[in-house]
Amino acid sequence: MRAGELKSVTIRSLFWKLFEQGGSSVVTLLVQVVMARLLAPSEFGVLAIMLVFVNVGNVIVQSGLNTAIIQAPDATEEDFSTVFWMSLALSVALYGALFLAAPAIAAFYAIPSAVAPLRVLLLVFVVNAYNAVQEAIVARELDFRKTFRATVSAVLVSGTVGIAVALAGGGLWALVAQQLAQQLCKCLVLALQVPWKPRAVFRPDRARHFFSFGWKLLASGMLEQAYQGLSDLLIGKVFTTSQLGFVSQGKRYPSALGTLLDGAIQPVMLSATSRVQDDRAMVKRLARRALKTGTFLVVPAMVLFAVVAEPLVTVLLGEAWVPCVPFLQMYCLVYALLPIQSTNLQVLNGMGRSDLFLRLELIKKALGVSVILFTTFVLRDLYAIVGGYIVVAVLSTFINASPNREVIGYRYSEQVRDICPAFLLAALAAAAAWGVSALGLGELPQIALQVVVMAVVYLGAARLLRVEELEYLLSTARGVLGRERR
Repeated sequence: MRAGELKSVTIRSLFWKLFEQGGSSVVTLLVQVVMARLLAPSEFGVLAIMLVFVNVGNVIVQSGLNTAIIQAPDATEEDFSTVFWMSLALSVALYGALFLAAPAIAAFYAIPSAVAPLRVLLLVFVVNAYNAVQEAIVARELDFRKTFRATVSAVLVSGTVGIAVALAGGGLWALVAQQLAQQLCKCLVLALQVPWKPRAVFRPDRARHFFSFGWKLLASGMLEQAYQGLSDLLIGKVFTTSQLGFVSQGKRYPSALGTLLDGAIQPVMLSATSRVQDDRAMVKRLARRALKTGTFLVVPAMVLFAVVAEPLVTVLLGEAWVPCVPFLQMYCLVYALLPIQSTNLQVLNGMGRSDLFLRLELIKKALGVSVILFTTFVLRDLYAIVGGYIVVAVLSTFINASPNREVIGYRYSEQVRDICPAFLLAALAAAAAWGVSALGLGELPQIALQVVVMAVVYLGAARLLRVEELEYLLSTARGVLGRERR
């Protein structure tokens, strides 16, 4: 594919991915606000514990195989079926194991009422075995309009289901119904758009080929999910489910915002890199563009979210959820660093270097687990636990970036220079927005004015200083709108 053609396809795919993430995030936020007002913090804490097992299981089910399909330049219909049967076998085995283990898990956390909900929630494994292949096919084709339709439809349907069950007094079952309905609906809508259907074909040689690439991503993914869930498991055991509910809600919203912005860029980045993996200079250009664009969007959004956190939580979730505000603000800093983390890792995936990916994960998780265990059992402090994630996130920027000095010639010092404008401008804008709180306005006027001040200062300074990222986004938007009119 020529450079100009790749750029056009990549930009179009990026916009569709942004629409997908944006539409789903807005609806998800509204659903979460409603459900937070209907359900107790302890019920969100129980869900957080259950989702640790679900998220780790989903990594095992996919086994890195969907990324292997995206990365492989010669994948065929038979390969898709081969990968599906591998994932399905894993999903059934894992469901059976955790189905039997559910009573022991519930007893360990003293939540016997969670046995049946956990067993039902685990059915997402089977759904995702099919869905993972569909999403890989869509990503290979850079046709993210299909995932846009599927994701937005799934969020609308699952949100309606979850709220209905909550209003009926379903409690924890409302959260389970929402999670399961979302995956089922997304799978069905994608199935209506993706012509591929599983065939009775299994090629052992191709299975070995994909697994040789995917097992490293499997190990990396398990490490990541286990690490992300470790604090939830420890907090749920050492502290209370209500306290876990506050921490998990504090993480949920920055995570959703990061997924909306950076999560739209990175899947496109992986697919584009896979297409030009033999052109080292082109991959570096793609990586720089993804990093600079992602940072320019994510950093000010996270900083603004931290600034307006307290009045926003009070207005949307109610006074009962105010204890989650400090955790939300701390996680905003963690997710502000997301673009430099994910861009470097997607480069390694796109270049077929899952060996380096796994090595980095082992180093980072050894560091992270040490910090979590120390803050939980020695300091025994919730704020220290989340603060430990900030320390590890900062150190991980260097760890993730280090291999790409050799792989594509993109040094860490270059990356820091590329992201500095966004951080400096966001700090300037945040200082101006923070001053609004001294005016003594009501909560809604304060939030509105802080958003306006932050946007005006950030974008105005970027325009005045002719920051490259803003110029690129504006020119790209004009080009896309011009093509649409024609």
